[in-house]
Amino acid sequence: MTRSWEADPAALFVRRLGKSAAELGNSQGRDECPDIWQLSNGDIAVIGRDLTDDYASRLPEGVALGADERLVVIPGDMLSAAKPDIDDA
Repeated sequence: MTRSWEADPAALFVRRLGKSAAELGNSQGRDECPDIWQLSNGDIAVIGRDLTDDYASRLPEGVALGADERLVVIPGDMLSAAKPDIDDA
């Protein structure tokens, strides 16, 4: 079965969306740096805590995770800070 969207591992990091974890007070060092980045193909990369196992049995109706997908969580203020950098649809 062909997917309607596939991630491109060759895409490059182009620009951070919002502020860095350090700027928002969400990081105390290099080992905990949630982040949001736009890639060269327009896709978005999110770096966060992998909570797939914690949420897998509690997903809302109609939500599913593929075998190669992970559920990550980032601080809410990080997404709010990225809002001005995200184009309207």
